[in-house]
Order: sequence, then structure tokens, then C-alpha cells
Amino acid sequence: MGNTVGRGKKAKVMKINGEMIKLKTPVRAGEVVKDYPAGYVLLESDAVKHYGIRAKPLEPQEELKPKKVYFLVELPKFPEDKEQQQQPRARRVRSGINMTAKDRLECLMLSRRAVSDLEIRPRTLDGSGPSDGGPVRVKVRLPKAQVQKLMQESKDGGEVAEKIIDLYMENSGELDGHRHVHWKPELGSITESFKGPKKRVSFVPDQGEIHLDVASH
Repeated sequence: MGNTVGRGKKAKVMKINGEMIKLKTPVRAGEVVKDYPAGYVLLESDAVKHYGIRAKPLEPQEELKPKKVYFLVELPKFPEDKEQQQQPRARRVRSGINMTAKDRLECLMLSRRAVSDLEIRPRTLDGSGPSDGGPVRVKVRLPKAQVQKLMQESKDGGEVAEKIIDLYMENSGELDGHRHVHWKPELGSITESFKGPKKRVSFVPDQGEIHLDVASH
């Protein structure tokens, strides 16, 4: 009976590599992270399950609860961007109801990466390698459901194109200056113009993917 009670008073802390640490309670979060570099925090597994990357880290004075699982993670350091601070973007995170604690931890770290999978490939005239001032092909992969949602929430194709460009610029910052944007859905095309050096971007939805062909004029 004594051993059962003793086990029930322990809290579990999981590292990003899957290692599990059992700690006797009461113990404060500050005592757990003090032996790790600055930036490491504890996240309660239930909070990660419901809020994802928006889960609030434990304060140093907060005590760990018995029989609870906590994640020991290092918060990424993001560069200060005044424009992003002035125009914050809300992110929706799906809760992993049927996921294990380790799966939720891995998804949490992956969620902190860029939303889109961006691939930029500069090409020479013969297509063999990169060249200065040559055409650049950019491929942005977005879930088909997200593309359909953008189309439903937008007034027209031009607004859809602007939202997709915002996603691209938010994650890469490669498209700046003057450019002509051609949005090509199933029913025609719509052109949007911006200021700066002339570039042309073509959006072609294809099986849930959108391809951006950037060509300098």
C-alpha cells in the first residue's frame, strides 16, 4: 500500500528525445528547469493537447501535480518583427485526441516550423544551375482543404491570391517589391499588381499544391 501511494505522488517529465523523468511532488517548475540552459520550460500535456503551440508554459513558482505528464522543451527564439507584431495572425491548432504524449510533443515541435513547405530553385538559362537575375521557380505546398477554405472566405480570386502571397511572404520573405500576381483557378485568371522590381508569380492549383513561377522582367 505504501509503494502505491508513493508512486501516485510522482509527476512525469518527458524530454524531446522521449526520455521520461519521474519526480517526487511537491516540486516547482523552476527547480526542474534550473539545470537546463535558458529558454527551457515545462508544458503540461493536457494544455498541449487542447491548445497546441499556444499552450502556456508553467511559471517557475508553479508546482507540478502528481500523476501529471509535463513536456520539457526549449522555446524557439524568433527575431523581432515590428510588422508582425502590429498585425498578429491567429493560428488554429487541432487537438490530438487519440495521440500519445510523445506524439503530441513531436507535433508541438513540428508546429513551430513554417506553415508551408517552400522550395526555391534558381535556374540558369540552360536549367543546369543557379544564376543571378534568372528566373526562379517556387513551389508552395498547401493542403487542398486550406486552399478551398481560402477560396470560400475570399470575395474573389484576387483576394485569394493576396492571402496566399501573405502566407508565402510570412514564411520566406522572398517576394518583395513590385510583382504581377496571376491567380489561375478553374474559371479564368485575375491579376494583382504591387510596387517594386518587376516580377511575375503564377498560381496553379494542382492536386492540393500551388506553384509560383517567379520570373524577373
